Amino acid sequence: MPLLQIRDLTKIIGRKTLVDHVSLEMEKGEILGLLGPNGAGKTTTIRMIVGLVSKSEGQVIIEGIDTGQQFSAAMGKVGVIVEQPDLYKYLSGYDNLILFSRMSPGVTADRLKEIIALVGLEQSISAKVSTYSLGMRQRLGLAVALMHKPSLLLLDEPTNGLDPAGIHELREHLKNLARKENVGILISSHLMSEMEMMCDRVAVLQQGKLIGVHRLSELVQENDALVQFEVDRPELAVQVLQAFMSGAEITAGHNQLRVRLLRNRIPEISQKLLDSGISVYGVNTVKRTLEDKYLEITGGQGH
Repeated sequence: MPLLQIRDLTKIIGRKTLVDHVSLEMEKGEILGLLGPNGAGKTTTIRMIVGLVSKSEGQVIIEGIDTGQQFSAAMGKVGVIVEQPDLYKYLSGYDNLILFSRMSPGVTADRLKEIIALVGLEQSISAKVSTYSLGMRQRLGLAVALMHKPSLLLLDEPTNGLDPAGIHELREHLKNLARKENVGILISSHLMSEMEMMCDRVAVLQQGKLIGVHRLSELVQENDALVQFEVDRPELAVQVLQAFMSGAEITAGHNQLRVRLLRNRIPEISQKLLDSGISVYGVNTVKRTLEDKYLEITGGQGH
């Protein structure tokens, strides 16, 4: 049984459709990214899943429980942070956890100790939250969201406002959660570089519509590559390769040319250039990023 099933989820306000019949599934221990530009419907989708926004149409099922029929039972399996976590800054981190634990039955002192270690706040949990960095507040928010042992964690733009060190910290904590706690994590972002380093799959949203769900390993891996050759006679090199590789995509610049070709042809092409009296000083493959793929999938719109 999938951890999360979303079927034809739709939100219409007036004449505007914010989310348009989105359907997807995810498993435990998986990190699934909701990827799209601002206004694509990511936050609205997450808010509908947890009931912060009413659905116009559709169904949300969490571990086999329909949120429309057994909302409280379904939400007992969910932890969520929408944008920045709301915490009591005048209290210590530990007092915040005590306060929030009273809202979730069965949270023991041992569980609090376990969750503090899990998010790496052992050294600062007794300090007031007002002294915390933004990254530490995010980790404390994670602790609050995780204290009741949810199987599904929903995070909306969790890296907003974080510096590179804070983003790296958060990313490692989330990957650790998925691996060690078997928590399924649905995370929204418009930062494609972060999605590429964190997620197992990405669901691409554009103007409220789901236009594809892709496994990251398949999305960024290709048999062909854009290869850059550093040569001493680029004009001649272009002529040689155009004759040798009819129809190939070849561009030339200052002492460089780029050719899209199968990786196993790189030695052959290098040898052809050398045989034609062209010195080859370097060969580099230019990796296509998730951003390149995203622009390809969306046709460059809404970026």
